Amino acid sequence: MTVDRQEPDASVDAAVQALEQQLSMLWRRARSNSYKVARRVHPDMEPAAYGLLVILQREGSMRLTDLAASIGVGKPSVSRQIAMLEHLGLVQKTADPLDGRAQSISLTAAGLTQLSTAQEARKEAFHQLMEDWSLSDLTTLGELISQLNQTYTRDNW
Repeated sequence: MTVDRQEPDASVDAAVQALEQQLSMLWRRARSNSYKVARRVHPDMEPAAYGLLVILQREGSMRLTDLAASIGVGKPSVSRQIAMLEHLGLVQKTADPLDGRAQSISLTAAGLTQLSTAQEARKEAFHQLMEDWSLSDLTTLGELISQLNQTYTRDNW
């Protein structure tokens, strides 16, 4: 059975194309900024590890499997990142109090300090970058990005 799909309206198609181009540019810039922020935490840290530190900051401690599931990445990839972060002194592994066979991962005091310092610098950079934006525009942009992120959770790809 063939499903008839309507061709998108030309104006909608143009708007989607413009959005895709702007998002592509934003993602490239975000990757570049992630590299800079990761280097503020530790000069040898990979950018992908920054997100793991933020989750551990929010959650306190987590098992590796839970950490991997929370970001939708395989356990081997997260395991490599955690090993690197542990080597840099930013995270530590301890016996899980609920299951002595498992390990719980948490930030070290140095990891928390370095992460907080990088976050403050990042926040200050955003303030400077967006200083001429109105509160209304900032709020609207945040709401629209939130809506976009929710749309991505539908996994329509």
